[in-house]
Amino acid sequence: MDIQTGCKVRMKKKHPCGADTWEVLRTGADFRIKCTGCGRQVMIRRDAFEKNIKEVLEQD
Repeated sequence: MDIQTGCKVRMKKKHPCGADTWEVLRTGADFRIKCTGCGRQVMIRRDAFEKNIKEVLEQD
């Protein structure tokens, strides 16, 4: 997958705040993503991230 910093993605599961869109802040062996609903930042492994992406919304 070609995911870059600044991309917005929709995940399969919703965050507890109700939002399902995230902004990618950092890429590498793991990703740092930020919830667009509440602003919470989460670190997630690359394999788990790629498995849970539903769609890429915006490429910056």
